[in-house]
Amino acid sequence: MSDRIQIKRIYDPVETGDGYRVLVDRVWPRGVRKADAALDEWMKDLAPSRELRQWFGHDPERWEGFRDAYRAELAEHPQLLEALLDRLRSQTVTLLFSARDRAHNQAVVLGEVLEAELAEEQRPNEASSPVCYATDDWPQGGQSI
Repeated sequence: MSDRIQIKRIYDPVETGDGYRVLVDRVWPRGVRKADAALDEWMKDLAPSRELRQWFGHDPERWEGFRDAYRAELAEHPQLLEALLDRLRSQTVTLLFSARDRAHNQAVVLGEVLEAELAEEQRPNEASSPVCYATDDWPQGGQSI
């Protein structure tokens, strides 16, 4: 994961290096007071749909299906992804989630998507090179084809 993208449980202590803190859960986490969350933003609309979340149920055996379906849902919100990318271009963003499983949750998938977008931006604009016709069997020195 990029050094600009961090992923933490909302129950983890707030740290100065967290940067812009964004909750990416659709429902507010249990036992967390809004005043104590130290959030900069709650992006409910970037969270998985209720139906997808219920189907997944944080079952690791459904992880790949969840990742694919959630990526498809994220593609429906390009303006929200772009808002996070704008933040990432200038500062660290910490994606916050409430699930117990640190490896199988929406923040991990969202982080992967954001990282891929940033990597794509960093690639140099390469012009396609012309087709090279230099081969050993190409006629040389004025020979006719």
